Amino acid sequence: MSGVFKKVNVHGVTFGDDSTFTLIAGLCVIENRDHTLMIAQNLKTTASELGLPFCFKASFDKANRSSIHSYRGPGLKEGLSILREVKKELDVPILTDIHCCEQVKDCSEVADILQIPAFLCRQTDLLLSAAQSGCAVNVKKGQFMAPWDMKNIIEKLESAGCEKIILTERGVTFGYNNLVSDMRSLIIMRSLGYPVIFDATHSVQLPAGLGETSGGQREFIEPLARAALAVGVDGIYLEVHEAPERALSDGQNSISLEHLKGLLSRLQRLDRCVRSIKD
Repeated sequence: MSGVFKKVNVHGVTFGDDSTFTLIAGLCVIENRDHTLMIAQNLKTTASELGLPFCFKASFDKANRSSIHSYRGPGLKEGLSILREVKKELDVPILTDIHCCEQVKDCSEVADILQIPAFLCRQTDLLLSAAQSGCAVNVKKGQFMAPWDMKNIIEKLESAGCEKIILTERGVTFGYNNLVSDMRSLIIMRSLGYPVIFDATHSVQLPAGLGETSGGQREFIEPLARAALAVGVDGIYLEVHEAPERALSDGQNSISLEHLKGLLSRLQRLDRCVRSIKD
């Protein structure tokens, strides 16, 4: 690692922008084509109205659901077809999860950012395959990892020639079925030289807290996002649904589409204030 902070530019969007935070937002999992396009269009419109750089996120498969009975998504082929249509219709950068090396080639032809899920963040072969794809790589820090240990993950990616690296904090395991957010982690990870995103919705998740599904504490999304921006984070990550109570995955910790603009507007005002007082 060079010790120099590197901004990451993806399809016209800059992570590590000096003037604003970047928004990664979308669906936990693709439910169907029309729904995905509707959510993406609403998110783009809201971000454009606020002047926020925006990247759309949706997963074609949630491979780590609590229960065998849980909805996982439409799968690779159909999911990528839907994401390709979103990108074509809305001209926004796309982020999606990958779970194995075999998915990298197909996903890299559609997505601008390949996301390594938190549970897979130490999988060397997956990291190297993603790094060699030519896409930016967003690595979610595992709930079991210390922030300083992310330097090893960066070294793996850099060893394969990747310089478009983004790190995401999503909380750390605190006892059973619970996560906490340590704001020191954001500072420590950013000192490693790459943009850091705070995942405000997964950080309020209660993993497997409802037995066969995860619970969540939606009321803490905004306070934690505010705290992260006060620390000086490069982006905020939100999963959004027009009716979280009906979402097929992670509804308990998703924000309602109806409340999104108000939340982002408040976060934006705080972010501007924080940036204005930096030395």
